[in-house]
Amino acid sequence: MMDTWNYIEYGAWALSALFGLLIVIDWIKIDTTYSEEALTSSREGELEAMTEKHRLEG
Repeated sequence: MMDTWNYIEYGAWALSALFGLLIVIDWIKIDTTYSEEALTSSREGELEAMTEKHRLEG
């Protein structure tokens, strides 16, 4: 019974490491694809507000 829990624990650690690696890979991919200015702009919020305004008027 104890071996089962150990395997589950190792599996959880492996999944945690995998997810952490995927986060780092995505972080690097996003960082090299977009400029800092684009990532910190609020343009997305402006576009969403315009879309919402059109929905309310139409």
